[in-house]
Amino acid sequence: MGRVASHRQPEAHPNQHPATYDPSHDPLVSPTPGTGQDYAPTYWAATAGMPPADDGPITDDTDADVVIVGSGYTGLCAAIFLAREHDIRATVLEANRVAWGCSSRNGGQAQNASGRLSRSQWIQRWGVDTARQLHKEIRDAFETFEGLLEAVPVDCEPQPGGHLYVAHRDKAMRKLEAEAKVLAETFGYETELLDRDSLHRHYMKEAEAVGAMHEPDGIGVHPLKLAYGYLELARQYGVRVHPASPVLDWDERNGVQHLHTPGGTVRARAVGIATGGYTMPGLHGSVRNRLFPVLSNSLVTRPLSAEEKAACNFLTNEVITDTRTLRFYYRKLPDDRLQIGSRSAITGADATHPRHEKLLTDAIARKFPPLAGIEVDYSWWGWVDVSHDMMPRVCQPDPDSPVFYALGYGGNGVMYSAQAGRRMAERIAGKPGDTDIPIFDNRLPGHPLAPFRRLGQRLLYHWYYLRDERF
Repeated sequence: MGRVASHRQPEAHPNQHPATYDPSHDPLVSPTPGTGQDYAPTYWAATAGMPPADDGPITDDTDADVVIVGSGYTGLCAAIFLAREHDIRATVLEANRVAWGCSSRNGGQAQNASGRLSRSQWIQRWGVDTARQLHKEIRDAFETFEGLLEAVPVDCEPQPGGHLYVAHRDKAMRKLEAEAKVLAETFGYETELLDRDSLHRHYMKEAEAVGAMHEPDGIGVHPLKLAYGYLELARQYGVRVHPASPVLDWDERNGVQHLHTPGGTVRARAVGIATGGYTMPGLHGSVRNRLFPVLSNSLVTRPLSAEEKAACNFLTNEVITDTRTLRFYYRKLPDDRLQIGSRSAITGADATHPRHEKLLTDAIARKFPPLAGIEVDYSWWGWVDVSHDMMPRVCQPDPDSPVFYALGYGGNGVMYSAQAGRRMAERIAGKPGDTDIPIFDNRLPGHPLAPFRRLGQRLLYHWYYLRDERF
């Protein structure tokens, strides 16, 4: 199996000296988030081109009205909406490079979802009325995301058309049929059910698929180009973005938040946390044991030949996921490469083991037999922020403290992060609006067994495999 041995990384800010990328970084055990680390060796970093200018690291003590911690999608969008809708110019602090974490390592899939629960599960948990409010929020979020795609001054290679939810077993197809009925009858959201022959004839010839549900909403994007677009737009609004400025310590004095970075202390009246799967437990008491970070592996192949595309009848460029609990997400990129990802190692120390990449290459061979053994040009992994109840939160966890967060997307943050940034900006500005739904009115739940989450994760992964493939 071949691989491109190296690729050109975007150049650093002239005041930055990027540290070596740490492939074993683990937010639960690493002592710090790093300082100025280079990007992971992703296809996105290799093809994003030169990044827009930023404001360089913090070099002295300074004051800010609002600080956003984290320069990924959520943090940059929060800063954009603070400026655009509330006339507040935020200062964004980033430990490493801009969008170094989730926002430069994901699969670029914007879907009609956030968190890990289906609409049917919303109904079971909260009832029909609340589920309909959540559905409206997600629909509004998709419009927010589409609006930003039009506003950003960077072409992030959007591939619209919808989302294919592929059933990998007959039992999974029956669940999709039931979900499609709920979507139509309860939420007025029409989808299309495809049998195996229709999927193969009109979209792609995936060997293990027994059918699919096609959702009309879904857009593929180049993740890092999208982040660069957000960065450029934010700075046009007067936002200051400081990479290589990790928050190493944080205290509150007389109602003022003091965030200590290697180059100086930033004082602010309010802080928004937008650190995703790279949230360090010691960052702030409000996030300790509130997230369940999990690794996701991804790879990109060499470009498919015309003969290979024909053999797979790969006609679609839509975003695709399958129905496994430990789902595979994949799509054909604009340059005809195949991108595929899924869950990975339990710990950062094990992330480099080749068996995690083999999980993906085996999946390619199983789904698209003509592509078995295709060369892999890029391979990487990254942390995903999963909440203990599988749903995100955008809230002020303590009403007596001006600290806010938007976290817990569970792998569905490409689209919803734009809206989450907007909602967090509203709360920071004191104008939360009419959004009284569960993801806004309570904090991320903790878990009594959180210190043992890795042991539980190993057991869960074994159970998920058995349930997905055997039972």
